[in-house]
Amino acid sequence: MEAPRDTADFASDCSRYSRYWSAASAQLAKLPAKPERSAGQAQAAEDIKREAREARGRFLAAHSGAVYDRLTQTRARFVRVEDLVYDAAELVPGLTPTHAQVEAESARAQRDKDGIEIDQGIFVSAVLANGPCGRHLCHAMLLPRPGALARLPELEAKGRVDLGAAEVVRKGKASYVIQKNPRHLNAEDGTTLAATEIAVDLALLDPGTAVCVLRGDVVRSGRFDGRRVLGSGINLTHLYQGKVPFIWYLERDLGVVNKIYRGIASETAMPDDVSGKTLEKPWIAAVEGFAIGGHCQYLLVMDYVLAARDAYLTLPARKEGIIPGAANLRLPRFVGDRIARQAVMAELRIECDSAEGRLICDEVVAQSEMDGAIERVVGRLTGSGVVSAASNRRAFRVAQEPLDLFRSYFATYALDQAYCHFSPALIANLEQNWNAKNRKLG
Repeated sequence: MEAPRDTADFASDCSRYSRYWSAASAQLAKLPAKPERSAGQAQAAEDIKREAREARGRFLAAHSGAVYDRLTQTRARFVRVEDLVYDAAELVPGLTPTHAQVEAESARAQRDKDGIEIDQGIFVSAVLANGPCGRHLCHAMLLPRPGALARLPELEAKGRVDLGAAEVVRKGKASYVIQKNPRHLNAEDGTTLAATEIAVDLALLDPGTAVCVLRGDVVRSGRFDGRRVLGSGINLTHLYQGKVPFIWYLERDLGVVNKIYRGIASETAMPDDVSGKTLEKPWIAAVEGFAIGGHCQYLLVMDYVLAARDAYLTLPARKEGIIPGAANLRLPRFVGDRIARQAVMAELRIECDSAEGRLICDEVVAQSEMDGAIERVVGRLTGSGVVSAASNRRAFRVAQEPLDLFRSYFATYALDQAYCHFSPALIANLEQNWNAKNRKLG
């Protein structure tokens, strides 16, 4: 069946394009699984996928707003991105993959996937590129998660909530968010994301604190065994073995990272709105050992960064074959364009106790002094009250990164990262630079 080359009204296009995508999917299913395809069959599969994705682009260029409005009741209902992509599959069959289709592919190693989740990237990119729809989706991702609201009474009563992969602890006027993945140097993956976001929600929602602290737990592997490290970024073993879904990237950066930067929204107001009540607090990060990849990205949304004297920062995106979140947007503001490009595109390692490191880190201390340094900075930020803290950090943010700039960046990111995530180059990079073939999934 030939792909539709034009667009018309929404209802008829849904029918026409869905029939075509169903036929394309059936064609692809007739071919052997990806590892068993001949060269000719592999090319045929790529041609089928390419034409179907081009058709999705045409459909969404005409109807992204109509799809989003139907999924959200004309933006009266808030739907998180990880749910939106599956709701779209039900509304317009073939536009995005279903849960069942993604689950079937998730059983395969990354190199053996057909990349059906790229269609999610095409869809989310189109939504974010649409101003009203994209802003509404960003708003949805800044609302507190139901799991956080359910655990808030526990935090208020006990001063601590342990979520497994993360915990939040109240110490005086500060809420400490501790990331915990000790066997993997506190790496982030599909097992850690929800816990971290709920912990960040709770830290912001806690009425008994005025500032928040992000810190890594003590790890249990390698030469850092028994020491705290902030974190090693994305779990590359999980990535190589196909255990990190594409939507994870968007859930993380539109959710937990953006909440640290912008605070928590209410249903009636966004954090950057001129009027309306939202909730944000100053954030302090403690870099112990290292902050690699995604953990380096966290530093770019902090109000104060403390670093151990022997700690370092890297953004090894080129070696991984992916885009390092919003680092390309934010890092140049700290270190300038040239150093930012060296860090992202040439794996520049930045020592915290260096001229470049001090452009990101506010203060460098001995590892043995970190606990006291954190308490001192918390005291400094709260000693004379923090009435103006939210206003000042919002003023910086509105000038440096207004929401529409963020939205436009992630419209591009959603599409490009989808293709990066399923690129053969990603597999080659992980095998060459991470010895991924020989690592065990843990």
